[in-house]
Amino acid sequence: MESLHPGASAANARFVLFDFDGSLSLIRTGWMQVMVPMMVEVLAELKTGESDEELRQVVESFVWRLTGEETIYQMIALAGEVTRRGGTPRAPLFYKQRYLELLSHVISGRLEALRRGDCSPDRYLVPGSRPLLEALTERGLSMYLASGTDEVFLKEEAGLLDIARYFDGGVYGAMEDYQSFSKRILVQRILARPGVGGGHLLGFGDGYVEIEEVRRVGGVTVGVATDEPECLKVDEWKRQRLIGVGADYIIPNYLEHEMLIETLFREPWGML
Repeated sequence: MESLHPGASAANARFVLFDFDGSLSLIRTGWMQVMVPMMVEVLAELKTGESDEELRQVVESFVWRLTGEETIYQMIALAGEVTRRGGTPRAPLFYKQRYLELLSHVISGRLEALRRGDCSPDRYLVPGSRPLLEALTERGLSMYLASGTDEVFLKEEAGLLDIARYFDGGVYGAMEDYQSFSKRILVQRILARPGVGGGHLLGFGDGYVEIEEVRRVGGVTVGVATDEPECLKVDEWKRQRLIGVGADYIIPNYLEHEMLIETLFREPWGML
């Protein structure tokens, strides 16, 4: 575990916000290797003279920045890049459906294995996820699961992984009316409770959005820099970006969940 802000404490935390894909679930491992090439292909068709590598850097930049937001926002950004290059974009929903069709070829076998019970749900969880979720539940924390993945898929996948039961605060994903829900909206709902402040919130995630939103209100954040699918070491690309948005701690997985819990919930230094 890497501590970026020594002494950052969640001792007063009452609520926990978890991202899903890459932070808990490994069902969609490889999604970025599907999305980025698809977007590069769309931009390459415009024949602007940019190399595939130049286009990849452009795409990776906005895909990462929007990771954790509803998927449609990445497709809106793609449409914007097409327009910026003088092209006429397809509707963002068209690009999203194209992406989901390509992704289905990658993840359909994993989903079928889980549905049939051919493998343990823990096979597609970040190592140590279940003991951590159980430990947080035992501490009496109210937990929320939020994802940019469509809610219908999120709820099925969280159920297949047998983790939905830990999230008494609810399981929230992208809606057809994509402006009706976001992680920022969820954070504000939590803070709207009587007597609740940012210091009562703890966030876990491998993407930009959930870390930024929890940090924005003064909560404590754990950047889950998972090197998927093994998740045995820190992914340096994720690490650098999680540090950039203010993560308090960086971990590769939850195997050291006891030490993580001890570190997160110790009293702040000023109170010792």
